[in-house]
Amino acid sequence: MGKKLVMAQKRGETRALCLGVAMVVCAVIAYYILGTTMLPLYQKSVWTQESTCHLIETNIRDQEELEGKKVPQYPCLWVNVSAVGRWAVLYHTEDTRDQNQQCSYIPRSLENYQVARADVEKVRTNFHEHRIFYCFSTTRENETTVLYRRLYGPQTLLFSLFWPTFLLTGGLLIIAMVKINQSLSILAAQK
Repeated sequence: MGKKLVMAQKRGETRALCLGVAMVVCAVIAYYILGTTMLPLYQKSVWTQESTCHLIETNIRDQEELEGKKVPQYPCLWVNVSAVGRWAVLYHTEDTRDQNQQCSYIPRSLENYQVARADVEKVRTNFHEHRIFYCFSTTRENETTVLYRRLYGPQTLLFSLFWPTFLLTGGLLIIAMVKINQSLSILAAQK
C-alpha cells in the first residue's frame, strides 16, 4: 500500500512540475509577444501630455459635406477644442486620425446609416454636456491635434502585462511548492 502511495505521489509531483513549467513557458512567450507588439507602440506614442480641453464646436459631417473628397459614406463627428492655449482638432484615438483625418469620431457600426448617425449624435450630446474634459496632447510645438483617449497608454500596458505576470507567478509558486514538498518528504524519510 505504501509503495502505491509513493508512486502516486511522484506522478502527482511530476504533473504539478509540468504544469508549473508550462505556465512559466507560456508567460515567457506572452512577454515576448507583448514586448514585440505593444511595447514599441507605447514607446512611440507622442501623446503623453495630459491637458484640459475646452469644447469650441462640434459638427456632424456627412459625405456630401466633405468637399468632394473620397471618404466612406458614413456620418462622423468633427470636434474643435481649445487645448494648451491654442485651437486644436480632437481625435478619439490614434487610429481615428489614421482612418480619416476629416473625422474626430467614427461610429462603431458603419453598416446601417441610421444607427451610425444615432451613435454620432449621442457622442455629440456627451461633448456638449461636458464642455471641459481631459485630453492628451503632444510636446511638439506646432501640433494642432489632440487625443481624447490613448490606445497605447500606461493603463493599457499594465492591463496587457497582468495575465502573463499572473501565469509566471503561479507557475513559479507551483514549482516552489513541489520542490519544498519533495525536500520535506526527504527530510521526513531520513528521520
